[in-house]
Amino acid sequence: MAERVFPASMGWWLVNPLRKLALNPRRLLGAHIKPGMTVLEPGCGMGFFSLPAARLAGPQGRVICVDLQAGMIAGLQKRAAQAGLSDRIELRVCAADSLRIGDLQGKVDFAFAVAVVHEVPDDGRFFREIGQALKPGGRLLFIEPKGHVTAEAFEASLGRAKENGLAAIGTADIAKRTALLGKAGKN
Repeated sequence: MAERVFPASMGWWLVNPLRKLALNPRRLLGAHIKPGMTVLEPGCGMGFFSLPAARLAGPQGRVICVDLQAGMIAGLQKRAAQAGLSDRIELRVCAADSLRIGDLQGKVDFAFAVAVVHEVPDDGRFFREIGQALKPGGRLLFIEPKGHVTAEAFEASLGRAKENGLAAIGTADIAKRTALLGKAGKN
């Protein structure tokens, strides 16, 4: 599916405070992340969502941030240290064909992928790996940008998520390219 990945050299643009006008991390994640949770963020970039997620998860929580680009991870590492949140954030560099999160099987309460899935080469594998990492009853917030992803492509990704054990909770908003997906079972 992915044709290109957002370059790390432009990563600072992704953490621009003006971005909060369109995508407020606290508003998007606040209903989903509770203190003490283990949270997974694939495609974390330099941490636009990571730092607010770490604040929401609290001192006993953990946010596992995964990105393909070491430059993005280095930027997030600096920002987490400056914010005093390094102890809540675990940083990982993944491979183009795998998130490399096999050690997290059944350990993640909540995951979120915002403007990420259209950049991965195999979204079926992406959803499978996240599904395996989620605890029974765990959830994935899946959001794609309308400017990059057609409604048809978003629906196709939702189909591959379902094939890999993640079904929409309620109705997915195809027009807004947003869905809350859940793993079968109870937390």
